[in-house]
Amino acid sequence: MQRRHFVQGLAALGLLSPSRLLAAAAESGGPGPVGADALPELSGPLTVYLGRGEGGLYDDVVTAIEKRNPALELKIRRAPSAALANTLLAESRAGVKRADLFWSIDASSLGAVAGAGLGRPVPDDILSQIKPDFRYDSWAAVSGRLRTVPYNPTRVSREAIPDDIMAFADSDLRIGWAPAYGAFQSFVTAMRLLAGEGPTRSWLTGVNRHAKTYAGELGVAMGVARGEVDVGFANHYYTLRLKQGQPDADLALALTAGDAGSLVNSSGVVLLDDNPLAANFLRYLLSREVQSYLAREAFEIPMVAGVPGPAGLPTPIEPPAIDLTRLDDLQPTLELLRETGVL
Repeated sequence: MQRRHFVQGLAALGLLSPSRLLAAAAESGGPGPVGADALPELSGPLTVYLGRGEGGLYDDVVTAIEKRNPALELKIRRAPSAALANTLLAESRAGVKRADLFWSIDASSLGAVAGAGLGRPVPDDILSQIKPDFRYDSWAAVSGRLRTVPYNPTRVSREAIPDDIMAFADSDLRIGWAPAYGAFQSFVTAMRLLAGEGPTRSWLTGVNRHAKTYAGELGVAMGVARGEVDVGFANHYYTLRLKQGQPDADLALALTAGDAGSLVNSSGVVLLDDNPLAANFLRYLLSREVQSYLAREAFEIPMVAGVPGPAGLPTPIEPPAIDLTRLDDLQPTLELLRETGVL
């Protein structure tokens, strides 16, 4: 991953050359998303609560936006997304207003903040840029992360991997997972909402009998590649990043179909006031340049139509029909993970 490309080597947002911008538009089959050159200059004070994520790549985005907008007085507060959501809720109860914008790596945190009535409506021109399945009035999707099943092809064939997430509980596959990881907990929340609490409890109990626990989902992907387990549960980009650095790694991706195992979760933004500067900052996050960067370097799924997705993404993707704002119903998931001994 070459993060310096974004900050040093590009034009427009400090970003892409005119020829590359035209190429990106051509790839999209149409006019494509809005380019940075068409966006208003950012000027004045803006406070952003930024959920940690993607190994500093989001910080590179912030740095590039600041370089392009020297009059922007940006204050960033960084912490895990769930912690920042709790902070915003506590500040609201205390009658304190510190942030203009909340940028989270997970829809559950966005839903918690928006569900408390803290979000302002997303402007129509912004909403119209976002892919239709990810349009929410109270927060804006920025990039997607797909649940996948990384597997080691030297230990198990693709044909032996179930395409139904519930079937893994009764399989004889050795499985890697990261139950303390936020993305995993959102995945289990989706399973609860889609399949019900009883089947989810049985699934957790069944998988736990033949699972190896890792601290995070990069660890899951690495464990699969090392042959410590046959398969794992992880967001797609951990495998794609590992394969970028180690093309010969014994690692491939499988997908389930129409269930929580193929959930497309989303990072995104809640606008916390009517400050037009906050909305314009969001417009930069949805610009062609930032969306292309997140797809190319972070391997995230663009949320703006006309931006090519990350290389190596498996197809076909058949996600379940679920309102991502409902993923904020996390407490019952945590209780279930504890009851089953998974946490």
